[in-house]
Amino acid sequence: MAAEPIGRSGLAEPILEARDITKYFPVGGGSWPWSRKRLLHAVDDVSLALRPGRVTALVGESGSGKSTVARLLAEIYPLTSGEIDFRGKVLPRRPSQRSLQAYRSQVQMIFQDPFASLNPIKTIEHHISRPLKIHHIVPRHEVRRRVYDLLTTVGLNPAEQFAVKYPHELSGGQRQRVAIARALAVEPQVLLADEPISMLDVSIRMGILNLMLQLKEQHRIAFLYITHDIASARYVGDEILVMYAGQVVEHGETDAVLQNPLHPYTRLLLSAVPNPESGLTHRRIQARGEVQAPVDPPDACRFLHRCPAAMDVCHTRTPRLAEVEPEHWVRCYLYPGT
Repeated sequence: MAAEPIGRSGLAEPILEARDITKYFPVGGGSWPWSRKRLLHAVDDVSLALRPGRVTALVGESGSGKSTVARLLAEIYPLTSGEIDFRGKVLPRRPSQRSLQAYRSQVQMIFQDPFASLNPIKTIEHHISRPLKIHHIVPRHEVRRRVYDLLTTVGLNPAEQFAVKYPHELSGGQRQRVAIARALAVEPQVLLADEPISMLDVSIRMGILNLMLQLKEQHRIAFLYITHDIASARYVGDEILVMYAGQVVEHGETDAVLQNPLHPYTRLLLSAVPNPESGLTHRRIQARGEVQAPVDPPDACRFLHRCPAAMDVCHTRTPRLAEVEPEHWVRCYLYPGT
């Protein structure tokens, strides 16, 4: 394997990089031409870089825009603005079907519900062999052997027995492993894992997380791990981005962010994680207002109505994301430079 190019930060150069990507959805209004429609700001100016052999965790509450980011990176949704760079080339806004297929073979997505992403009337072998045939990964006479290899890679042994089963005959964790094997079939460089363990029993979540870590080490895959569970993000993430209301509010190496959280929202998330050692003396940070309440005026900080440290300037304009410590960015007026 060729050596990976190293950037100035000492890390491998990004495989996939998003720069100021934005997505607005029209909401409200009727079907008449003069009907007034509003725009839902699902994602606003999000930038991130996915590097080989690293897991980037994207954390936030439901509705914060995490899944929309993944769908933008997978070219499922078109961008409103911004750009996506893959291997040093900016993706065209309207790619051809052939180039889109080639891109999606390298950037695969793992969905939250493994049962919904599998055809209930097709065998496991069918699900994994189909991408092998479509993308001509191996000669047709080697497809079955490759299916068995992939099932073994994700820990489904003996592979021959799992290959003939149907999705309803597997557990939730086994179905998610099948979904991962299907994504690996086209030998991708990037995996976008959208809440891959949220619908699984707690007892089997660790197995999926350990599989992700194994794949990143052995295959040098770049992972985007999307979750609302900050504990699992701590376990697998090399770096972490915290999202709120469509914006990244804090970003940095996982240990730096979680050991020294700077944004009030990050502190709020961490305070909600149970800590048995603190016992009954543990005090949770209390947020003001409702979850993601509409901001008035529109240019105000998105976290304004919930922030316990809101200041006058927060009512006038949203802060910018600034590097307030080495490799540690935050979007908050509590720190100079924002």
